[in-house]
Amino acid sequence: MPFRQRSRFEWKFGNRSLVLGERTQVIGILNVTPDSFSDGGRFSSPAAAIEGALGMLDQGATIVDVGGESTRPGERAPVTAAEEIDRVVPVIEGVLRSRPEAILSIDTYKAETAEAALRAGALIVNDVSGLLWEPAMAAICAAAGCGLVVMHTRGRPGEWRDLPRLAPAEVTAAVKSGLSRQMEAALDAGIRRDHLAIDPGFGFGKIGHENYALLAGLGCLLGLGRPLLAGVSRKSFVGRALAPLRGGEIAPISARETASIAAATAAVLAGADLLRAHQVASTLEAAAIADAILDAAAKL
Repeated sequence: MPFRQRSRFEWKFGNRSLVLGERTQVIGILNVTPDSFSDGGRFSSPAAAIEGALGMLDQGATIVDVGGESTRPGERAPVTAAEEIDRVVPVIEGVLRSRPEAILSIDTYKAETAEAALRAGALIVNDVSGLLWEPAMAAICAAAGCGLVVMHTRGRPGEWRDLPRLAPAEVTAAVKSGLSRQMEAALDAGIRRDHLAIDPGFGFGKIGHENYALLAGLGCLLGLGRPLLAGVSRKSFVGRALAPLRGGEIAPISARETASIAAATAAVLAGADLLRAHQVASTLEAAAIADAILDAAAKL
């Protein structure tokens, strides 16, 4: 079985950098929200969120990604930038008081939130819209010299269920083309290429088995020449694949951990440099095995 070989990158943000390509790095997901699809409410108080972030760092997370708004589809009141800032900034400041060396990212598409989080000490912006939803985001990231994760998405969450379906062969081509355009927009705005990482956006406008086509073809995105981040943890497409084992019922979020590990392992073998995960320790163990396979394949 052929495996994709990753390139070596130095991903830069501020005056820091992270060497990628030698082993898989794990980004811990910290949802500081009452309504996250996965763990809404668990970290909704600053004290609980800070404790959760420190726990992820202790387990081996390289980065903790702090988010203050759920992007799950459905009817809900939008979160204002002010409310999002109130949720995330105390957590960022609290974590950095305890661990000044920690690398934190802010999961937001709002330029105002990103700016506040960067002032508080975050080093990376993880923009699920890939700079598409708020034009001011690119200028803020360029001025800050932060790292930027450019994610591919099709439409906004409320539109996903009604999007036209993609044939399996169309999925990776659409993602690669979209990411290429988004990277060019970032560069045109003055963001340095070595500050960029890319995320194909599993579940973000990809419906059901379109995500498996994307996972199977993930290696084609390596041609974009930037570190590749994969976020498959607890996603609905993982739960749907388990339905035949559960009498046709989609697996609930609480029953998706093993399947998430399988999807994460596949992503590493296809070329992912970073995994965004809820369960840091188990994901790191799976990544270590995938890394060992890649090391062995490189010597054959």
